[in-house]
Amino acid sequence: MIDVGGTEGGVRLRPPRHRVARRAVLWWSCQAVSRVAVLLLALGGAAWWLPAVREWLVIALIVCGVLGIGYVAVMPWWRYRVHRWETTDSAVYTAAGWVSREWRVAPMSRIQTVDTARGPLQRALGLSSVTVTTASAAGPLSIDGLERDVAAELAERLTRTTQATPGDAT
Repeated sequence: MIDVGGTEGGVRLRPPRHRVARRAVLWWSCQAVSRVAVLLLALGGAAWWLPAVREWLVIALIVCGVLGIGYVAVMPWWRYRVHRWETTDSAVYTAAGWVSREWRVAPMSRIQTVDTARGPLQRALGLSSVTVTTASAAGPLSIDGLERDVAAELAERLTRTTQATPGDAT
């Protein structure tokens, strides 16, 4: 483990324990299907309206369709396998990514804001995202695909803990 705090009682970078909600797979699948569908519709429309290059566009359509099926089938489950989160009294831990993996830790003393977000599909699936903004140049930590109640409790707990933690979040 890596000592992030630089002190004897520092925060250690380690794998987080909690998985996101299993329904996140459906949420990520719907997002993937919509992305692939937009691409295929654009290629199909271009093939329809551009007869001079129709043959090449149909080939591109077929290739993108095959790759798109693989993307829709693999990406959501892979993300579910990789995405983890955990909070302790001293830090927030996240692991994310599906092509490149990223482990992050945010000490409570560095947290500036805690936000929750729920898009229409997330609301329909009972999911929510929590974003933890820190003074880090790496940007905020995002925990996507949480159960709505878990996300609300997490945001409340992080807010209470950061308010009680000494430091100026810089």
